[in-house]
Amino acid sequence: MSYIFGPVPSRRLGFSLGVDPVPFKTCSLNCVYCQLGRTTRLTTRRRRYVEPDEILDQLDEVLALGQRIDYITLSGSGEPTLNSGIGELISSIKERTQIPVAVLTNGTLLFREGLRSQLLEADLVIPSIDAVDQEVFEAVNRPHPSLKIERVIEGIGAFGEIFPGKIWMEVMLVKGLNDDDNQIQRMAEVLQLLRPDRIQLNTPVRPPAESWAEPLSRRRLEDICRRFGPKCQVIAEFSRKAQKAYTADREEAILSLLSRRPVTVTQISQGLGMHRNEVIKYVETLTNEGKVSEEIRDGQRYFRRRIR
Repeated sequence: MSYIFGPVPSRRLGFSLGVDPVPFKTCSLNCVYCQLGRTTRLTTRRRRYVEPDEILDQLDEVLALGQRIDYITLSGSGEPTLNSGIGELISSIKERTQIPVAVLTNGTLLFREGLRSQLLEADLVIPSIDAVDQEVFEAVNRPHPSLKIERVIEGIGAFGEIFPGKIWMEVMLVKGLNDDDNQIQRMAEVLQLLRPDRIQLNTPVRPPAESWAEPLSRRRLEDICRRFGPKCQVIAEFSRKAQKAYTADREEAILSLLSRRPVTVTQISQGLGMHRNEVIKYVETLTNEGKVSEEIRDGQRYFRRRIR
């Protein structure tokens, strides 16, 4: 299994080398907007799902290639802080390279003091917060039953008090669920108390876990961004220019596979031995370039090569 993917181009992080320390869709949330689909293992149990040494062996191979890497990003296809060895992993990465380490987390477990201490060597942590009351939290994020939003917010705040690096807060807004004026006002008040270095506003522009999870308009996002203050920026990419695939041979391999029959992201991943997150990036680029089309069958999204 590959625990490393990329480097992939990221608007926020430049060229990001992804590190995936948990099995696919092992998460404490089952967000309606997740581009990887519904969570199949909903849990708050932290354990060594993958040994750090297994990841580090693969990381060493990639670092030896001398590619441009702006961040090494612990994220992947689940909640990375569920791996109880994440502190060892971060420390070992810092021993190997001066490339900064980022952690993309849903923030739900930061109320645990042990986890907060494990993340202190990271350079950047990006928690997410999509709700400030339990009813909306459950509607948008569909959390593990043990999770309460008040405790999640307290945990993020406690981490901010001790973390020496940068904290960027990501807010994902879904039309009709967490975007009304009352929610936005309360969210602004909570963000002001948390005092992140940046606030990044997003909406589900990629195909979400639930087809009914609709994005906000750019105009609405920009209005909310102004209400959140000068630290806020809209990061949703409604009409970005297609970024070229990272290697031509992988792009051609995907196009060759899609020429034969319609396939899903999971089937591409399994057929070509690529990480799902990487496949999503390629397919998005190829779709934007008009080389690939998509269709829904039995609730699943399939892609095929567009013949011109």
